[in-house]
Amino acid sequence: MRDDPIVVDLVLRAREGDAAAWDAIVERYAPLVWGVCGRYRVTGSDADDVAGGVWLRLVERLDTLHEPAALPGWLVRTTQRQCLQLLRARKRQVPVDDPEPGARGEEDGVDGEMLVAERRHALRTAFAELPARCRELLSMLFAEPPASYAEISAALGVPVGAIGPTRGRCLDRLRRSRALAALQLA
Repeated sequence: MRDDPIVVDLVLRAREGDAAAWDAIVERYAPLVWGVCGRYRVTGSDADDVAGGVWLRLVERLDTLHEPAALPGWLVRTTQRQCLQLLRARKRQVPVDDPEPGARGEEDGVDGEMLVAERRHALRTAFAELPARCRELLSMLFAEPPASYAEISAALGVPVGAIGPTRGRCLDRLRRSRALAALQLA
């Protein structure tokens, strides 16, 4: 495995900016990354985020990978670290049940309708303030039915591995919006 000329060739070409080589690496090793996620019981959007983090790390560190043929091992170790980091963060979170709608009387009657309308307006305002790239990405992800990562990659020209981390940054930016912050203070 350490002398696999195909892997060495793909890594060297990807270092030089060959998009086809990068796509071939992702296509060839995505099942490996998903398999490691599965062993840690990381699934769904959490697995998407882990995989996105792994591909982002590879983009950042591809030039410093000393042994190109060792890429599969590097991917396994990096995926394991990402999974463990996610699981540790999950342990630190304390789930809080939301009260049932109407439990505090907020969603009942005219006041409730006004509150819902105000929330929707704040969300639309915050969404409109996002950069166009974030609006496009989030629209595709939350469409009914949602677009696949492959479709999003093709439409937006974003590597598949960058979609999850980009989604996270866009949602963080949306959460920090002044329109939503003002609503939370009210």
